[in-house]
Amino acid sequence: MRNLCMTVNYDGTRYNGFQTQPDGNTIQDHLEKAIASIIGEKPKIHGSGRTDAGVHAIGQVFHFLTESTVPAERWPLALNGRLPKDIIVTNAREVHLDFHSRRSAKRKTYRYTINANQYPNVFLRHMQLHHPGKLNIEAMREALSHFIGTHDFTTFASKHSEKQSHIRTIYEARLEVDYSMTRPDTRDQGILHFYITGSGFLQHMVRIIMGTLVQVGEGKHAPDAISNMIAAEDRSEAGPTAISKALTMWGVHYEEFNT
Repeated sequence: MRNLCMTVNYDGTRYNGFQTQPDGNTIQDHLEKAIASIIGEKPKIHGSGRTDAGVHAIGQVFHFLTESTVPAERWPLALNGRLPKDIIVTNAREVHLDFHSRRSAKRKTYRYTINANQYPNVFLRHMQLHHPGKLNIEAMREALSHFIGTHDFTTFASKHSEKQSHIRTIYEARLEVDYSMTRPDTRDQGILHFYITGSGFLQHMVRIIMGTLVQVGEGKHAPDAISNMIAAEDRSEAGPTAISKALTMWGVHYEEFNT
């Protein structure tokens, strides 16, 4: 028996998230179908994390057990010929049998993108939240720093979260602004990329953080209000859940390797 670990990138626009759902049309469904066409039986793949409908991934990791003798380096080419064009396997390796894509992960990084220019980007509109109104970007940057550390993130978790503990650690949270598409003498503010790295994330956690940060940028909350929101452990204290299409799973970090 072999344990194969693979990395997959996908545009989640057309899909109902990564993990298999009753309605089908998930990334997992397409991966398992493609793998089955090679090994002759449907595998059970395990992802490093779930992504909601519409969320994208650069560096989503999954693994599965197989008795197939196909060399690891041949799997990406074989699978990509069987997968939709918006799902691409970029790496495959054989790992030890006790490796688990989710349980072995040490850190995960997500990126959320806000287009703060006057007009949406016609080419990237399916991967950005367009916010043409004025945002206080420095206030958002300051607010972002308050999430760093180990906290109970109940305030920033879906009310439907089934996790027994909402304690998570955020190791890094940063904002990068891309001004390359801004036009002179306009109210363009650039493309805002928010990167959040943590030990793990609760259902909708990053999207609720981002919905709250947008409100900070709009002047509805002071940056230092984040600490009180976290302490409240009350979902109603935070902002709305931001739209899913602007969120990308950006990478998973393991002791053995990173994606």
